[in-house]
Amino acid sequence: MRIAVIGTGGVGGGFGAALAKAGGDVTFLARSAHLAAMREHGLRVEGDRGNTLIHPVQATDDPASIGVVDVVLFCVKLWDVESTGAAIKSLVGPDTAVIPLQNGIDAAARLTPILGAKAIMGGTVGISATIGAPGLIKQVGTMMAMSFGELDGRDSPRGERLLALAQKAGFQVTLTPSIETAIWVKFIMLTGVSGVTALTRLPIGSLRDDPDVFALFEQAMRETEALGRAKGVKGLDGVAEKHLAGLRSSPPTVMASMAHDLIRGNRIELPWLAGRVVSLGKELGVPTPANAFIYAALKPYVNGTPA
Repeated sequence: MRIAVIGTGGVGGGFGAALAKAGGDVTFLARSAHLAAMREHGLRVEGDRGNTLIHPVQATDDPASIGVVDVVLFCVKLWDVESTGAAIKSLVGPDTAVIPLQNGIDAAARLTPILGAKAIMGGTVGISATIGAPGLIKQVGTMMAMSFGELDGRDSPRGERLLALAQKAGFQVTLTPSIETAIWVKFIMLTGVSGVTALTRLPIGSLRDDPDVFALFEQAMRETEALGRAKGVKGLDGVAEKHLAGLRSSPPTVMASMAHDLIRGNRIELPWLAGRVVSLGKELGVPTPANAFIYAALKPYVNGTPA
């Protein structure tokens, strides 16, 4: 199975390396020092699940050089969706599956007019990982899960083929007829965890035992759950409660990727996380005061640390 990983950060690097180790023909799209290090030393993944080295590694900064693939794991930051989608048209053949694995809830809809509805599947992942150094992905904790499926819920031979490879790769994987629900389940968790860890610049272990801070996690998640129900997404009852219980046992060093980006002074995905909750809340008449606070407090950092 030919796989192109578009964006070799924590998500693309972690899952792409696992699929390559399992026998997938994986090519990574990367750039700058990260690409140079991968070409020279391979792609390394280190963390609580153990260490993986893919060397030599197929890596490029030119999507046109890859050719048509079976699966595209689309892992760029949310502000790059449209521009990168247009740049990878040459990878998409009549049976190619493009699976956006970003945060948020809108990536598939944003890619559809660019690459065509037939190409797009839905997907979501659970992993705490980031680029630790050029050529190195650092993972925190052992969670590594992927869910994907056709947007209309139909049976999917291409999905079955990826499922088989992913099972061989050893991470938790689900081919689901209800991918919209899976995406929203993550979104409910992420609005709380990304917002609060970014606001405080602290990992979960430094936050969850403070009742005032935990209340902010809780309110942000419950608002997002209510928003999903108002939008008609099925299977969300009790999701926030489950996430809050899981927060108690998460590895103490976990921080959302948005918090890492904020600390590094980089651009952040806020408009598609708390910002999207706020805009949908206004559209659907659902109050979202916690997410509105998170959005307003972090908005000056959307394009990186203010000068």
